[in-house]
Amino acid sequence: MYIVETDNLTRRFGDFIAVDNVTMRIKKGSIYGFLGPNGSGKSTTIRMLCGILAPSSGKGTVLGYDVTHEGEKIKQHIGYMSQKFSLYEDLTVKENLEFYAGMYNLAGTSKKGRIHEMLTMAGLTGREKEMTANLSGGWKQRLALGCSILHDPPIIFLDEPTGGVDPKSRRLFWDIIYSLARNGTTILVTTHFMDEAEHCDEIGFIFEGRLIASNTPAGLKQEITDTLIRIENKYPMDLLAQIQQKEGVVDAYVQGTALHILVQPENVIAFAQYGYEVIRPSLEDVFVYFVKSHRKELVL
Repeated sequence: MYIVETDNLTRRFGDFIAVDNVTMRIKKGSIYGFLGPNGSGKSTTIRMLCGILAPSSGKGTVLGYDVTHEGEKIKQHIGYMSQKFSLYEDLTVKENLEFYAGMYNLAGTSKKGRIHEMLTMAGLTGREKEMTANLSGGWKQRLALGCSILHDPPIIFLDEPTGGVDPKSRRLFWDIIYSLARNGTTILVTTHFMDEAEHCDEIGFIFEGRLIASNTPAGLKQEITDTLIRIENKYPMDLLAQIQQKEGVVDAYVQGTALHILVQPENVIAFAQYGYEVIRPSLEDVFVYFVKSHRKELVL
């Protein structure tokens, strides 16, 4: 069962195409990672799926509601959280939760119960009266998530939720995401962190407004059929110029103090003099591969 379905979803701003014919499917209870550089169209896509922004063309549904005509209904049934956290810093922890509970029309025992659950989830029990402004980034992050899911939505949109927080807070946040997904909540999350994306059920790579790949992490890696090798070198940029001239090189690029080189399998032996190591592609390697393939398609 698909919770989100789009067909050629497009958004233009004047002559600029921010989202270009995006077709995607997201299964119920799954974690879908949406990856791409700044300005690639991630946030614009999410705003259309949340019913905030109408598409210029194409179609889509969220929870069966049409994104073009039923935006208000979509808003009532989803959770949304951005990197900016959307908290009121001059209110206490509990006052923020009570404010959002009022927005979601929660009252009585239902309201009290959900606020208690969110305090427990965020690890903020006993800190209800603390001013939100005094919380660290990680605490604010978990409080903001609690505010966004007080009404127990079946799907949550998380737009760069882990930016600007420390690694420990990121891990704690993702523990909460996994727990929500296990209980049937569908999650679409945008992120810059490839280690986070590794744990998604499916990943969509968006670049220059286009969804250039969508698959499981393992499935994306299997789409690279050439051999990836790594060569350590003190001067990788100098070596890159030499390597690019060799036969069988599909792609080559610098990764820290090393070169990652995609080579046709029958030509790998030609790199023996460099002391190479055959490695498994990371998601970063996969993203580079799809971006360059996409650019070649545009040229052709």
